Amino acid sequence: MATRPETARKILVYWMDASMALLFVMCTIAVVVAGMEGVIPAARVAVVVALLAAFFGLAPFVMRDAYEQVRRPTPKLLILGLLAAALTVIIPVDNAVRSLWVDVGAVWVALASLYLRLWTTAWLSAVVVPLVTFYVALMTDLSWPVLLLTESVNTVLLVLTMRIWRWLWWVIRDAHRSRAARARLAVAEERVRFARDLHDLLGRSLSVITLKSELAAKLATKDPDRAAAEMTAVRGLAGESLFEVQQAVHGYQLLDLDEELDRVRAALAATGVSCQIEASTDELSQAARTLLAWAVREGGTNVLKHSTATRCAIRIDGGVLEMLNDGVTGRPGTPGSGLRGLSERLATAGGSFSAGPAPGGEFLLRAVVPA
Repeated sequence: MATRPETARKILVYWMDASMALLFVMCTIAVVVAGMEGVIPAARVAVVVALLAAFFGLAPFVMRDAYEQVRRPTPKLLILGLLAAALTVIIPVDNAVRSLWVDVGAVWVALASLYLRLWTTAWLSAVVVPLVTFYVALMTDLSWPVLLLTESVNTVLLVLTMRIWRWLWWVIRDAHRSRAARARLAVAEERVRFARDLHDLLGRSLSVITLKSELAAKLATKDPDRAAAEMTAVRGLAGESLFEVQQAVHGYQLLDLDEELDRVRAALAATGVSCQIEASTDELSQAARTLLAWAVREGGTNVLKHSTATRCAIRIDGGVLEMLNDGVTGRPGTPGSGLRGLSERLATAGGSFSAGPAPGGEFLLRAVVPA
């Protein structure tokens, strides 16, 4: 299931494509009807329909190029302009198809505006709109003031529509990128915390060990007894450092289940994921709570890194944990090192672990620990 930014982006893309397809269908119907009535020769009908198909088939790609980032006009836009010019020249033979040149010319100016500044777009419109208007007025019996007004209004409306679509596209894109960045930040914060703790523990001890080792090396030939004393002190500091690291890792491993549930809920909420928790843990032993806390942490990391979830449900009943989330991306692959390590940890403690797709396009992580 796609996330809300992805869904909105798809809707916008389909909306743009459908608009181009609708214009193509309307223009094609008008040309075909004019051909059936004998207004346009059959050969010209075929040529116009082919040009319309090429024009409106290329237009969505021109839009996508401009929507990803503002850049200079591309060859696609130039080709589109040549197609619009060809259609403008070949179409206006009768009032029955007068809407075609209006649509085609205005659409091209609107697409060009995505690559140009507003004042440049205004100058382009001031050149293209009168040229098209007077050419069509010359080739037909339509009044040029009416044509000029119609062409101007259509061009302004289409330019505004194209720019609003692009603004919406950028908003959706930035929202999607922001969600991914928050997910990476939430995963990295815990690593930074543990690294900071290790630095605080080992920074001073290693600095003292380095200084005493250098001093012992200098005293080795001048004062062997003092050098030996310094090395004895180094050995003691190394032992103390090892003990402190072991205590830190032990404390890191003794996670608090309630704290992990709160932390995972906050991390998921920060990325726009709705998290519902139902936990009954009063009768669990400390060892079971620690194992489940590890499972909750790894499960939350898995949701953040490997899915596009919008909701996650965490349920703990006795010694059984179930985490169910949507947003499964692609086919299930090989479990990561975190899930493999969790599986081994639970198996060693006499529990069990499973993680995989569930019905309805969801993902289920299930951990069972001895209560």
